[in-house]
Amino acid sequence: TERAFTGRYVNHKDKGTYTCTRCGSPLFDSTTKFDSRSGWPAFDDTIEGAARELPDPDGLRVEIRCVRCDGHLGHVFRGEGFTPSNTRHCVNSISLGFSDTPLEEAFFAGGCFWGIEHLLEPLPGVVSAVSGYMGGEVKSPTYEAICTGKTGHAEAVRVRFDPTKTTYETLAKMFFEIHDPTQRNRQGPDKGPQYRSAVYVTSATQGKVIDRLITTLKKKGLDVVTEVAKADIFWPAEAYHQDYYVRTGKAPYCHAHTPRF
Repeated sequence: TERAFTGRYVNHKDKGTYTCTRCGSPLFDSTTKFDSRSGWPAFDDTIEGAARELPDPDGLRVEIRCVRCDGHLGHVFRGEGFTPSNTRHCVNSISLGFSDTPLEEAFFAGGCFWGIEHLLEPLPGVVSAVSGYMGGEVKSPTYEAICTGKTGHAEAVRVRFDPTKTTYETLAKMFFEIHDPTQRNRQGPDKGPQYRSAVYVTSATQGKVIDRLITTLKKKGLDVVTEVAKADIFWPAEAYHQDYYVRTGKAPYCHAHTPRF
């Protein structure tokens, strides 16, 4: 924990989104920040599903951690009466980043993450696309462990986008058009549960969009097997997997754009 009144975000008042410094996930909207005079940034609410709570090892406090990467953020206190929500998320500045754009996230899995990342990242409104792992039970999975097909994870891509420049539906439509959603536990030559087609939604609104798109595809005669599940911890993949096709100059071998909508 950093010393009180030393963090760069203690008196920060810009409008935007506070993010996890470790993985970049959106954590707190600036509208929820308030001056608790405690010496640390304080927020009376988190972005839906962004943080989880667990008993602190000291046995007295409640710790808050980033849902995506499990990074330590600080502690949450209730019943102090600072705001109508009666809640104070006391966060270390060193645990935070900041974006003046209110970004949203989407998580897609459809075969090798190299291709999904490569084809989604250039789209208008997309700020970043990161290859990683989601949907499994093992903490801090490695690529070698994923390849066994026994960790439960899928090779997934986290897309961070500006909702003023694109929509979740636009990205989801493209996802369904750059991989084959009728292939179960494989994509092209890649076989195994880690290559399954899946969408991990962050809200009920995203879930409704995906359900509607899948229904549309089924009416068109496609036997869609895409799994739809709630987004959980996203584990960024090793550095050598990021921007693979840009760095190597190669092209996707099992992903291509096929208009379906």
